[in-house]
Amino acid sequence: MIKGLWWKLTGLGLILYSIVAGQMIEVPELPVIHQTIRNLFYHVCMWFAMFTMFGTSLVYSIKYLTGNKPGNDIMASESVYNGIFFGILGLITGMIWAKFTWGDFWTNDPQLNGAAVSMMAYLAYAVLRSSIDEKAMRARVSAVYNIFAFMLLVIFLGVLPRLADSSLHPGKGGNTSTMQGLDLTMRLVFYPAVIGWIIVAFWILQIRARKRRLVQNVNQINK
Repeated sequence: MIKGLWWKLTGLGLILYSIVAGQMIEVPELPVIHQTIRNLFYHVCMWFAMFTMFGTSLVYSIKYLTGNKPGNDIMASESVYNGIFFGILGLITGMIWAKFTWGDFWTNDPQLNGAAVSMMAYLAYAVLRSSIDEKAMRARVSAVYNIFAFMLLVIFLGVLPRLADSSLHPGKGGNTSTMQGLDLTMRLVFYPAVIGWIIVAFWILQIRARKRRLVQNVNQINK
């Protein structure tokens, strides 16, 4: 992981900037979403952080399977837990957005249903890890399952919603609007927000991984 304080402060600064600027800038009055488009700076950015964490967990799971190093298992599992955290934040902000734009917290939308299935797949990962006592077996089985879970994530959030004809989400099959609809002012807030949330996600991952290693070291000393 990256050492130093500068990148952490950068992440916090970018998020703070996006929160303040996201409420102050002029946004286009688009049909249906109107002023709720400001949630783009939070909801979508949290999903970017989630995808980054799950992608990181995939990399470390593959590294564990090829090297059997316990440190890679720690990074893989903590990345998943961190991804679940940001996924839940994304679901909450998305449900609030849906209530104000579509009139309901949850609709029969391919993107929403895909998000639910993907989150359940990763929650099952957590259950799987807790059900296996032997460390090496737990690490190997969960690493294999993690690869499967990431494939589901790509299919249910990246592929199927784009093929559907009824999705309400921008850029999906039933809605042709994309990120190209953002004006320059919104892009100057959105892109820094994405970077900021991803940086903070890695910061949280670093803290979680260090805590996990400390707990393991203390347990070994007590034995």
